Amino acid sequence: MTSDGSKTIFNEQVGENYHSRHGALQESKHVFLHSGLNYYLEGKAEKKASILEVGFGTGLNFLVTAEHCIKNQIQLSYTGIEAFPLTQSMITETGYNEYISEKLWDSFLINYSVALNSMTQINDACSLQIAAKKLLDFQSENLFDVIYFDAFAAVHQPEMWNLESLNQICKFVKPGGVFVTYAITGELKRAMKSLGFSIEKAPGAAGKREMLRSVKL
Repeated sequence: MTSDGSKTIFNEQVGENYHSRHGALQESKHVFLHSGLNYYLEGKAEKKASILEVGFGTGLNFLVTAEHCIKNQIQLSYTGIEAFPLTQSMITETGYNEYISEKLWDSFLINYSVALNSMTQINDACSLQIAAKKLLDFQSENLFDVIYFDAFAAVHQPEMWNLESLNQICKFVKPGGVFVTYAITGELKRAMKSLGFSIEKAPGAAGKREMLRSVKL
């Protein structure tokens, strides 16, 4: 249980939780939905977006984003990269059904295994695909509007935060696209600048003063 009452999962192999102890739900909404998707859509007449997430995990970021898109009539195409997909039963135990509509929750669970193989329609507003592979093995013909970078912390998974991995994910961003993550370090800022992004210190979620938001030039 995290501080805002929402649950997370502890990964024993990595030695870290999937979400912030200060609140799984608040982190997902603040870092990714508000600082990522809503920032990208601000001022745009066309209400549609494509998102690529690194670290699909429990699916919380997708669920929070999909619920928002349904309510605000935004067309969402969502691709998650997850090298080690959780079982459907483990996802069911998170209790995230408390934060979204019953219809979305049921459709997500029913289509979860299908989405692991191909892009599938969750509802009229949202489609989902989960690429069950490592980041460096991921390939796509598509470019994306927003990157949710939600890998485990660099202290536990340094290989996810090096220049090779960041270059791999950033080549799938459209010009003007937004990259957001909960972390911010000098090394990360230098790497994003070298990859052709402007950088911004955005207010962090609970427990963190700042986070990184970058826009592809």
